[in-house]
Amino acid sequence: MGVAFIRGLQGDDPKYFKALACAKHFAVHSGPESLRHRFDAEVSDHDLFESYLPQFEAAVRQGHVGAVMGAYNRVDGEPACSNPFLLTELLRNKWGFDGHVVSDCGAIANIYEAHKVVATAEEGAARAVKAGCDLCCGSDYNNLVHAVQLGLVTEQQIDVALQRVLTARFKLGLFDPPDSVPYAQIPITENDSPAHAQLALRTARESMVLLKNDGLLPLQREKIKRILVVGPNAISVPMLLGNYNGTPSQPITVLDGIKSVAGNGIEVLFEPGCPLAVHSFVTDESSAAAMSNAVATAKTADVISYVGGLSPYLEGEEMTVNYEGFSGGDRTRIELPAPQTELLKALHATGKPVVFVNCSGSAVAMPWEAKNLPAILQAWYPGEAGGRAVAEVLFGDTNPGGRLPVTFYAATEDLPAFEDYSMSNRTYRYFNGTPEFAFGHGLSFTRFEYGKARLNLSKSQTNIYNLSFTLKNTGSRDGDEVAQVYFHRKDSKEPTPKEALCGFVRVHLTKNATAKIALEIPMERFRSWNTTEKRYEVKTGSYEVLVGAASDDIRVRLPLTVTALE
Repeated sequence: MGVAFIRGLQGDDPKYFKALACAKHFAVHSGPESLRHRFDAEVSDHDLFESYLPQFEAAVRQGHVGAVMGAYNRVDGEPACSNPFLLTELLRNKWGFDGHVVSDCGAIANIYEAHKVVATAEEGAARAVKAGCDLCCGSDYNNLVHAVQLGLVTEQQIDVALQRVLTARFKLGLFDPPDSVPYAQIPITENDSPAHAQLALRTARESMVLLKNDGLLPLQREKIKRILVVGPNAISVPMLLGNYNGTPSQPITVLDGIKSVAGNGIEVLFEPGCPLAVHSFVTDESSAAAMSNAVATAKTADVISYVGGLSPYLEGEEMTVNYEGFSGGDRTRIELPAPQTELLKALHATGKPVVFVNCSGSAVAMPWEAKNLPAILQAWYPGEAGGRAVAEVLFGDTNPGGRLPVTFYAATEDLPAFEDYSMSNRTYRYFNGTPEFAFGHGLSFTRFEYGKARLNLSKSQTNIYNLSFTLKNTGSRDGDEVAQVYFHRKDSKEPTPKEALCGFVRVHLTKNATAKIALEIPMERFRSWNTTEKRYEVKTGSYEVLVGAASDDIRVRLPLTVTALE
């Protein structure tokens, strides 16, 4: 996903960048937010090279990203922005990065103020430049003149950083006549164009993940006279946009989307219901009244759509948030906040069917909801057209085809401590428990059947496996299936993933149609890190290739014996 994003931003002109993509935060940057400026992320070589670094390597080697941003934290004792192993040995010498490195904002000051690996601002700035950090977001590189005078860094070392930064500006065409720069010819009418609005809608449609459906969805218009929409996220534009976002000219909230899509014969009502989260020490009489009103109105409706979850005001970067279950942008609990579960229980008790539309940028544990509600749709923060996309799924105008790119755990207690950077018992690759909704999970309004699978070494390409299988839409609707391919090493004596994604494809099939799917699986995707020899290798031995609809819904198992790379 990162490689595609980079290519889209930077364009395909041989001389100029359209825009300069920046991969961040390099490296091992996760949390907690409150400790980010002084935290030391201690991580094993195995986890570093198998979990924390491969996406950056792909950004550099495949995406040819133009910039990389260093993280705030230390990595095994050395601040990321003054870390010669990360910024020079790995990024440039091993991966061939030829762009520039920029610090996260204020991270150079952290080197001496928070991490305290040096005593002065001059030492901190010099240490970062010499390690390979070319650009400072902040004012700390103003200390470089004095650092040169003190003999902490040379002008020649600073020139290396300067050349890299100026080269980025040259490649953006900032010093050339606009007529010679193709991207300078893009007219302002390309901003907020009808075509881009349609792309936003398509993106939102394809991102919807149907987590649960006991037959309630799609809603049948002819059987509904009144639908009640509940929840503050239903009328929230900021929820649609996430954060670090632009401002769309015509955002469509979920409530507006439902009103537009439902049709003239259906009355659409709205009640806020409850806040997304509360302070544990606050008793809010107005919230109690809002819940009571929502329940009373629900009794008059044919169906209820509760639009809840989280918000960009609750989860994000270094935020001043202190609600129950949230702290400074972090989530101290992954469960759906208690006021929402309380409201959902009350709505469910009316006997009216309830659809839960969960909006969030991260996984949410929802044990009661998953057990008791008939339908749950994961809508994320779906962008300017998100409200219409949600409504189209609810009424069956769009058949959902999105799949979970993260694991939805059942409880906070299922996870290790937040400060623990080990991958043990984390993600679908190493989690030992049973998730609420597994990685890759997503339902459809139709059904798909897998069959006739084959796996062979390519005769025309070295170290490539050709995988083929048939996929049939056996249901009554057209729809998308995301066929997923995982692998598992059967004879490993080292820590190894239970299964690891090595390929996937999204296929649209009309009802009753069958397609033959062909995928290329490079043998390199089976690689693991040899901690003794400090290198990646594809270990020989016995493997299984697993093909299915999710990590917990494997339909085909193919044995594979891997021999050495040619």
